[in-house]
Amino acid sequence: MTVSVLLDTSFLISLVDRNRPNHEVAARYYKLSLEQQHPLYFSAIVAAEFAIKQPITDLPLKNFRAIPFNIPHSIEAARLWNLLGKHDSSDNRAVVRDDVKLMAQASHEAIPFILTEDAATLYKYCERLRVSGGSNIRAIKLVDSFNPSAFRLDGQKDVPFE
Repeated sequence: MTVSVLLDTSFLISLVDRNRPNHEVAARYYKLSLEQQHPLYFSAIVAAEFAIKQPITDLPLKNFRAIPFNIPHSIEAARLWNLLGKHDSSDNRAVVRDDVKLMAQASHEAIPFILTEDAATLYKYCERLRVSGGSNIRAIKLVDSFNPSAFRLDGQKDVPFE
């Protein structure tokens, strides 16, 4: 499986806003992805979410591969939604649905990683699906700080030596 990355809205917001707490981490993952020539995927779903507050032309679009949301993605989204069962009652149902759609796109397109700042829903549900065997997609949270080994397909993380 090729190391490629789907970019979540929260990641992109942190990437372009220098005032965000995880801006530097987002910038380092972006730079690493470009250096290692990891394809960076930009979902039509993310474009719609990002454009609510800011024009997508503020993003480095030339470095992204755009992917539409199509019928095969919707079928995979329904499968993942049903595997998850009930979502946590404190989570916004619309947000969870969009997150599941992103996970479905990653799954269908064989994109093994999603970069996100969203630990509350996207990461949580991605991990539930991965641990249960319903998906092999890994979400990388910016809050966990930068770790260049995060893109390892085997899930191993390097331990920093001090």
